[in-house]
Amino acid sequence: MTPAEITARQARYEAEVARVWAAGPADGAHDLGHLRRVWANARLIALEEGGADAEILLAAAFFHDLVNLPKSAPNRAEASRLSAEAAVTFLRGDGFPEAKLAAVAHAIAAHSFSAALPAETAEARILQDADRLEALGAVGLARMFSVAGQMGAALFDPEDPMALHRPLDDKRFSLDHLEVKLFRLPAMMQTATGRAMAEARAEWMASFRTRLLAEIG
Repeated sequence: MTPAEITARQARYEAEVARVWAAGPADGAHDLGHLRRVWANARLIALEEGGADAEILLAAAFFHDLVNLPKSAPNRAEASRLSAEAAVTFLRGDGFPEAKLAAVAHAIAAHSFSAALPAETAEARILQDADRLEALGAVGLARMFSVAGQMGAALFDPEDPMALHRPLDDKRFSLDHLEVKLFRLPAMMQTATGRAMAEARAEWMASFRTRLLAEIG
């Protein structure tokens, strides 16, 4: 695809996502900025890893959260499958190559942490890493606290912020989410480029936690 074609498709994809999301509650952690950053991450990883199908990757990046169910929803694990189905319906009507629709659907379905599906293509592995990078670093912290606020969780346990004498519980205390999930992500990355980026971002998050603990005494 030429740069002009990428720009035109991105505009159409963003318009469709905005239309679908307009029917639900606003979610600061899942907005067009998130989709644009995932696409940027995916392009960078693809470049470093030797390439991928840009047509598939672009569509998967912008539609991976098309059906955005709340973290607390009982059917949360189905969100990526539902997003894949909705994406295919739109893309087919938009003239997307029929032969590539299954690859887009797989990349979207496999990107989700909660779905626990193996990523079987280069595009799926890249998208999974690109999306998980959004859970790490400064953006990851901002999104973590945003989601925790939506769920009514406290920032941290003031009596035991590091959970030294209690079980970790990231549904009650946002800071616990670092140990429950986020610090595990670098080892789970699918590409060498994604892993290196994830490790650097996780290290920064650890330094933030150290500073936070120092400030709260």
